[in-house]
Amino acid sequence: MALSSTGAVMAQERVYNYASGTWESADNPRVMQRLIKQQRRPDARFNRAEVRIETRERPGTIIVDSRSRYLYLVGANGRATRYGVGVGKEGFGWSGAMSVQRKAEWPSWVPPKEMVARERRKGHILPARMEGGPNNPLGARALYLYRDGRDSLFRIHGTNQPWTIGKRLSSGCIRMMNEDVADLYARVPRGTKVVVIGPEGQGGRGVYRDLG
Repeated sequence: MALSSTGAVMAQERVYNYASGTWESADNPRVMQRLIKQQRRPDARFNRAEVRIETRERPGTIIVDSRSRYLYLVGANGRATRYGVGVGKEGFGWSGAMSVQRKAEWPSWVPPKEMVARERRKGHILPARMEGGPNNPLGARALYLYRDGRDSLFRIHGTNQPWTIGKRLSSGCIRMMNEDVADLYARVPRGTKVVVIGPEGQGGRGVYRDLG
């Protein structure tokens, strides 16, 4: 979405409301307030940081801790880059090892059939497909996670709702701020191992320790 030099949302722009499944005009005061809210930054503790880490995972591995809402890119010499993330809401958390097998810049979004059906029962009609761009829920970049050669339908991706970072609101995907997912995207190749620790610590035993 476009912002003016004063930080206000510019008029004459249509934005998609994922809650109602409709397009709305940004010059509507109610819509404008919602968009301004969506620009809020998450708590400072979820800012990107270089930290010390203890892990047996090799440099280049991604570790996602759904409990703490952090993603770690393991580096050399006991170091890691830590990013704040948003994770699956209650009932949508998961754990396990996967790998990045596809990458996309400003990806298009095709809602999974299960999500379309779930939202329809709530009275929300999702688009069949949305092209990439600032209003797209996948944000600026996406890393597609595969298990045993098959697309898991889970992604590590950006978001047009940065205020959700640090929260459990997604349908299972890992959300990052756009500037963070762009940084991660540039640093990891296809084939990168991804270890996800569940919201109750599932699969987390002995994976890592954040030493600050």
